Amino acid sequence: MEVSSIENKTFKNVLKGIIIAFITTLVLILIFALLLTYTNISEDTIFPVVVVITGISILLGSSLSNIKIKKNGLLNGGIIGFVYILLLYLISSAFIGDFSVNTNSIILIIASILTGMLGGIIGVNIGK
Repeated sequence: MEVSSIENKTFKNVLKGIIIAFITTLVLILIFALLLTYTNISEDTIFPVVVVITGISILLGSSLSNIKIKKNGLLNGGIIGFVYILLLYLISSAFIGDFSVNTNSIILIIASILTGMLGGIIGVNIGK
């Protein structure tokens, strides 16, 4: 297989993983928002739940997009996690107007890359 064909396939799978992760995030955040609105769940749970939702979304997106790939799941998954969190950070910062990085941001970035890598490993091994 040609190098450009492999690169094109990898790019498509990474893009597919990011899209799956964003769709999953939107659905889970919507469910959580409804729960916050109509139940007595404390608002103190927002950050931990967002971290879990982000992790689940990236893990799912990374796993599903790497099933057809036979190698480099760790790298592709890490890229999915990094690009996902970078896009999420840029979009949310644009709406909020605050581009600062704090401890919560760093935790989210690290968790995103690690869950992406784990999802990539799982996806490659499921595909075998």
